[in-house]
Amino acid sequence: MLAQQSSISLRSGRRKVFRCLLFLSAIVFHPGFSFSQSPGSAFTARLMNLEAAVNETFRYNASLHNTAQQAKIYELKSEAPIGWSVAFKVEGSQVASFRLDSNRTQDISIEVVPSPVAKPGKYSIPLKAITGTDTAALTIEAVVKGSYALELTTPTGRLSDEVTEGSSLQLHLVARNTGTIALDNLDLSAQAPSQWEASFEPSKISRLEPGKTIDVIATLKVPGKTIAGDYVSNFSIKNPNANASAAFRITVKTSFLSGWIGLLVILLAVAIIYYLIRKYGRR
Repeated sequence: MLAQQSSISLRSGRRKVFRCLLFLSAIVFHPGFSFSQSPGSAFTARLMNLEAAVNETFRYNASLHNTAQQAKIYELKSEAPIGWSVAFKVEGSQVASFRLDSNRTQDISIEVVPSPVAKPGKYSIPLKAITGTDTAALTIEAVVKGSYALELTTPTGRLSDEVTEGSSLQLHLVARNTGTIALDNLDLSAQAPSQWEASFEPSKISRLEPGKTIDVIATLKVPGKTIAGDYVSNFSIKNPNANASAAFRITVKTSFLSGWIGLLVILLAVAIIYYLIRKYGRR
């Protein structure tokens, strides 16, 4: 009899322990439960994970609820990676702190600007709303996508030059990968005036890593008897993911020899006219 009562008591104790564990599990895993929230405040966000390119701004919509029985002044702080910036906005104005009445909820807009050199990946950004008595914590995530960007310029930024008709001109170009993803199989091309010839060295770039540059020499051959004046030549670099271009103003000058020949032709024409007037003018 004693053994039977002991067995019944043991089973009853186990059921009580099981019920307690079940109750605690229901509390802990309830959607509204969070270890990061303090008893007097609740800091939440509608979307905690956003994805964008490194040159875009991540925008989050959060809310802070004051569950205490008195009004509180909250100071907003962030722990973003180095080079990143975080701004908090309440009712359209950027703030560092604000007052929230008892049992009231305030919407907060959070704008996160990544570092320009941030590599693709997931970044966690802890946020805090701090008062004198408690701290409400929230962690948001920013997923930086890779971006394609390309630039074509010159070492000095100058996009003009001079050339003599019938000669060649070499232009020093610089191709720069300003994105965060490597660019493969970049082709170079030119749109020059009619009968002009353009070539590049190298004529194709197999790979250009992010942040890197490569020097390109563009050679323009200007045909003889080109009329003096200003001409525009467009140079382009591209692949299926990115492209860039640079427009050069080329001033063509007449050669020294051509100038003398033209002057001699004019003088000869004047001499012939003068001779004809002297010879036949008296008749």
